Amino acid sequence: MKSALLVIDVQKGLFDPPPFDAGLVLSRINDLAIRARHEGSPVIYIQHETAPGGGLDLGSPGWELDARLQVEPGDHRIRKTTPDSFLKTRLEELLKKFQVTHLVVSGYATEFCVDTTTRRAAGLGYHVTVAADAHTTHDKPHADGKTIQAHHNATLPAMKSFGVPINALASEDIAFA
Repeated sequence: MKSALLVIDVQKGLFDPPPFDAGLVLSRINDLAIRARHEGSPVIYIQHETAPGGGLDLGSPGWELDARLQVEPGDHRIRKTTPDSFLKTRLEELLKKFQVTHLVVSGYATEFCVDTTTRRAAGLGYHVTVAADAHTTHDKPHADGKTIQAHHNATLPAMKSFGVPINALASEDIAFA
């Protein structure tokens, strides 16, 4: 099974102020990227963009990837405008090019883009592993970031109706080979 690492929306404008456990999440994403590259798996950075003036407009400082990410020249970038990393993007085309059948999902925001992309990937037939400690969000009025992360780590793998597995594993337990 060929794997790819998705790093969703780890952008300057979304990490200032920092979301829950930001430093550790970034460190774990960098470790996953190193391991993915070592195994020949594509590393794909996905960047959300808004209309001009929205804070994440294309090319703006907020749109740029967080400087703490260790991006390599051979990595790939995808631009998106919705929480779904597949909708109106070239992500699926890129995954087919590399014959990917398994996605490791990491990044921001757990309850929006990470959740939506995970569900869409499973609906498209990809096996999905959510890097349980390498996705994050900001605290919300109804729940803090830690609780939101834990909730999604429990509920996404409970979905069996897609016909492919969705797992949530600690980043150190994820294999790309």
